[in-house]
Amino acid sequence: MSDHPFIAADYHIKWESLTPDHIEPDIDTALETSNKNLDAIRQLDDVDVTYSNTFAALEIATEDLDRAWGRINHLDSVVNSDDLRAGLNAVLPRVTSFYSSIPLDDKIWKKLKVFVDSPAATNLDPTRKRFVEETCADFIQSGADLPDDKKKRIAEIQSRLSEATQKYSENVLDSTNAWELIVDDKSRLAGLPSSAAAAAAEDAKAKGHDGKWLFTLQQPSMMPVMQHAENVSLRKDVWEASCTVGYGGEYDNTDLIWEILKLRQEKAELLGFANFADLTLERRMAGSGTTAQNFTSDLHNKIVDQFNNDSHELQAWKAEQTSGDAAPLEPWEISYWAEKRRKAEYDFDDEELRPYFPLNSVMDGMFGIVSKIFGVRIEEKDTTENGGDVQTWHPECRFYDLFDSKTDEMLGSFYADWHPRQSKRGGAWMNSFETGMPADGKTPREPHLGLMVGNMTKPIGDKPALMTHYEVETIFHEFGHLLHHLLGNVTVKSLSGTNVPWDFVELPSQIMENFCWDRESLDLFACHHETGESIPEELYEKMIAARNYMSATAYMRQLALGKLDLDLHIEPAKYINRDLDECDREILEGYKTPLASEGPSMARRFNHLFSSPTGYAAGYYSYKWAEVLDADAFTRFQKEGILNAETGADFREHILSKGNSAPPDELYRNFMGRDPELGALLVRAGLA
Repeated sequence: MSDHPFIAADYHIKWESLTPDHIEPDIDTALETSNKNLDAIRQLDDVDVTYSNTFAALEIATEDLDRAWGRINHLDSVVNSDDLRAGLNAVLPRVTSFYSSIPLDDKIWKKLKVFVDSPAATNLDPTRKRFVEETCADFIQSGADLPDDKKKRIAEIQSRLSEATQKYSENVLDSTNAWELIVDDKSRLAGLPSSAAAAAAEDAKAKGHDGKWLFTLQQPSMMPVMQHAENVSLRKDVWEASCTVGYGGEYDNTDLIWEILKLRQEKAELLGFANFADLTLERRMAGSGTTAQNFTSDLHNKIVDQFNNDSHELQAWKAEQTSGDAAPLEPWEISYWAEKRRKAEYDFDDEELRPYFPLNSVMDGMFGIVSKIFGVRIEEKDTTENGGDVQTWHPECRFYDLFDSKTDEMLGSFYADWHPRQSKRGGAWMNSFETGMPADGKTPREPHLGLMVGNMTKPIGDKPALMTHYEVETIFHEFGHLLHHLLGNVTVKSLSGTNVPWDFVELPSQIMENFCWDRESLDLFACHHETGESIPEELYEKMIAARNYMSATAYMRQLALGKLDLDLHIEPAKYINRDLDECDREILEGYKTPLASEGPSMARRFNHLFSSPTGYAAGYYSYKWAEVLDADAFTRFQKEGILNAETGADFREHILSKGNSAPPDELYRNFMGRDPELGALLVRAGLA
């Protein structure tokens, strides 16, 4: 299989062999194999149909293609290049066409239904029975019962959606990389944290601008400027540049957004749904677009008064400091004045925490926490960069094995890649390469393989990478997703790990963020990179006191993003081909902080919604939905002990290990003994 490295089933992936010239031949080979596997299902005699040769066979029929396509898309996200992009786009149409054709294949669908109607189907164990139900629902929701002409159109829509969303994603990355600012006047850096200035100087030197400072639109470069730089023109320059991401010139995503919305709406209507939100949410916890909208509206109404107070108080405070009149701030002033006010009112500067969050200590401490509460052990393995045998896709990437601490059984492994670079898309995410299986008495356990990626502060010179507290939360968040994958213990791979409804998938990730605030858990990883001391009590108390500073504003931003998403997907005809920025303002009236100048809509760079055929489209509300779950579920940890191993074992057993082997509301009740309650979230945010 070495002739086809993207397909190779090596657990330790040979990344050096995954070169762009292999993409087309490997995909063609994988497509051929997949077709042969599917043909075996098509040709079954009805009397010979069993679970093993229909549903189980279907699950593994495309393994080679799944593996190759997953690796190609991963490399496109972390080491993008012209050759890689060309290879991906060359095979994209036929890969999309193939995947979309499976649920539209009459012969396969008929064989599945033959088994469903057989007595054997009623005798399946609960997990396999759920897999049959979920697979049939996937087929129906993809168009399996449509007439041929509508099936053909569904396939065309899926193909074009893949192309349009890939182009959208490329435009975001390319427009982000298209801008950089060289500063040669040190006075413009006044107020900037020394760590940010040093990073900018190092970036400038790396590009041949020794003695100057380079700023980009990557978050670790951009955010310190927006929060701390006293120079108004510097902040304005960076903000105006951020507005060009996905907007203007060759990278403008406006037309792609309208096209994507039209295609999604047409697909929904062909499948008998009023809109794409109803199609997407039918099998999620919300159940419909209206339910998700009502959830968003209800939470908005609970916090809108405090949100408005946040805005008025910030305007008044700035006016007092500048001897001016209270008025809406410019968009490049919001973060700056909010940060200055936080420092004044709480005597707290988030930069004071950086020395206590060196990346290695954060990772080691986080591993210690999950080891204690979830019964695992994590060991780092040497990569080829450090004399080991494990290859990675970039020298900064690291590799770990995860074991069950009682049985010493290896459950899985994972990569971690934390720093920004031009070839890497922005944001943070978790994904999987391989989904394993528990031992069954005949065969040993198949371990899982996953990854977590981010764009965090880089190390500077001989100093370690020192994280902000927000970056620490992000690391814990992505590791929560990864634990959901690595601790999956389901006998059907398709139901394991994060393969759950998307308004449930954020529960494991968001519950992990709580451990970044509790003193007992913080002391396990927050230690000064020079002295080894824990965060001083006085600084910790300031951090806690400032936790809910302008929390209504932070919550409203998430609700606004969710509302923009839902409204565009529930009533697309109301907005398509109008001025996108006007639509944005119309949809988000009462959800956005009043500003002196309006920027372009976030929709043009909203990768969550438009960089894949579905992704988080009509589902961004899930973050807040799952936050209700995580705040409520964490009350059990608070009651029984933050690091209580019995509570952790229950969470592992009822949530992390179960994947989608049972409905999410059932899994939640198994852990909490009741349905979720909203109160804990509002209390935690100081908004009750």
